[in-house]
Amino acid sequence: MSEYHYGGQAILEGVMMRGRQNVSVAVRAPSGKIVTHREPLDSPLDRSPIGKLPFVRGLVMLWDTLALGYRALTFSANVALEEEDVEFGGGMMWGTLLVSLLFGVGLFFILPTFLVGLVDRFIASPFLSNLVEGVIRILIFLGYLAAISLLPDIRRVFAYHGAEHKTVNAYEAGVPLEVTSVQRHTTAHTRCGTSFLLVVMVIFVLLTTLLGRPPFWQRLLWRIILIPVVAGISYEWLKFSATHYAHPLMRWLTAPGLALQRFSTREPSDDMVEVAIVALRDVIAADMGVSEAAADAISAA
Repeated sequence: MSEYHYGGQAILEGVMMRGRQNVSVAVRAPSGKIVTHREPLDSPLDRSPIGKLPFVRGLVMLWDTLALGYRALTFSANVALEEEDVEFGGGMMWGTLLVSLLFGVGLFFILPTFLVGLVDRFIASPFLSNLVEGVIRILIFLGYLAAISLLPDIRRVFAYHGAEHKTVNAYEAGVPLEVTSVQRHTTAHTRCGTSFLLVVMVIFVLLTTLLGRPPFWQRLLWRIILIPVVAGISYEWLKFSATHYAHPLMRWLTAPGLALQRFSTREPSDDMVEVAIVALRDVIAADMGVSEAAADAISAA
């Protein structure tokens, strides 16, 4: 088994798996057929020495994940429409990605600062003011996650998220990539993006409590400046905690993130797990330089 840590994302009726040098997407078409797409990872930042530096690599990985995730969603939507010429991308991708980023920054970072600003004159301590803002930020995040988990279409995506986790867990455990053996594994994973977002929120709280209480616009500017800093720190923490997960202290520290994944994952059906297995086999085959036909013979053994 490769020492590389494979990971992925759930998309509409499918799973995207990212490898060392390639990315693979597998989607269940309305006909029942599994449609796949693979392509090399060719981001200049990803290839450069700078992009591999600690703290910087987290930002590079985050941007690539967002861009690849959106392109994979576009691919899955095209498969769902059963278009003949399915493309991995789209002309409106960057604009839509920018709007999504602005929405996330506005909802999870600017809105809590604005809400605290409305009542800040009633809070005597700067430390308490920043702490209240952090608690509001975490509550908004948890509320958003709980709310979208009630939507039927999102629940199916979350089930594919569970399939992605089970498949990666099975591969890392060294068991064959077969539906029966994969289904025995948990839907939680230490390197999950949900855990990453919770770590971002917590570290954001810790850092902002040290900034005092500047005027509102300076306070807001500091929050925006801190986003890439906190993202870089959070990525390094996630890698460190996943590597040292066997330690009892690390299990205790990562427990909240694993528990939170109950909101963002669901138990998948066998056909969902099958899709995730196809995506992982395909990206492993691509990284090994073998043909797509040979991917079916690859397992974690």
